[in-house]
Amino acid sequence: MEMSAEALCIQVYIDGAARGNPGPAGAGVLIVDRSDGASLYEGGLFLGHATNNAAEYRGLLAGLEAAGQLGAGEVETFSDSELLVRQMTGEYKVKNPALQKLHARAQELVRGFRRCTFQHIRREDNTRADKLANQAVNLKQNVGSAAT
Repeated sequence: MEMSAEALCIQVYIDGAARGNPGPAGAGVLIVDRSDGASLYEGGLFLGHATNNAAEYRGLLAGLEAAGQLGAGEVETFSDSELLVRQMTGEYKVKNPALQKLHARAQELVRGFRRCTFQHIRREDNTRADKLANQAVNLKQNVGSAAT
């Protein structure tokens, strides 16, 4: 049975890292197929100088953009940033002007999916995205799928 792109349900794990906050920053993204856990995308983005919260949002944007390119219909997003999750679910207001722009772009991308949810997870449950973010900072370049 062939699954249509509209039926693709994925899980997106995101993380941001900044050394010094603000400082050298990166974002990590892991996307897996919800049905079988197969990895569909793994990438780390080197962001240059940024805050940790901005790096978290840049990871979210990269994850949502990749999910759209994969043709996902449903997206479950996981982050260890309680602030980002609560802002994306509307529980917290976005007061920082720089984050407002990133948040608005994320909301725009969310509207492109049939369903998109956000869940806060513990850092220990987000080790792959964290590793990708830190790898990008350490190497000062994009890594994995983000490098292509």
